[in-house]
Amino acid sequence: MPLSEREQKLLEQLEQQLNAEDPHFATSMSEAGTSRFSTTRLVAGAVTAAAGLGALLWGVSQQFIWLGIIGFIVMAAGVYVATSRSRQSTGGRGRDSAAAKKNSPFMANLEQRWEERRNQEP
Repeated sequence: MPLSEREQKLLEQLEQQLNAEDPHFATSMSEAGTSRFSTTRLVAGAVTAAAGLGALLWGVSQQFIWLGIIGFIVMAAGVYVATSRSRQSTGGRGRDSAAAKKNSPFMANLEQRWEERRNQEP
């Protein structure tokens, strides 16, 4: 169901307010639909996991238990690297941005509207 013209304008206004008040959050939300995984990390992890699996199988077939254990550890590390996301620095804004969001007029307005709706319900 398409949005009405009024709803589209309201949505655009909310988006503009969000971009003006917290551009970092707005950017992270617009990038939320992009891929979660880095291709480089995925390939490096897959190669590492394959090498670990090879060492595990070769160690077990040659009865070198210590090599099998090392191969398993390398394989597990490769899977971890392949499935983990790269860290993005917040630039030291963690607590500051939380406090700013709490005191922003946009959030205060939303909270006020939420309370009004909760009080109207029987």
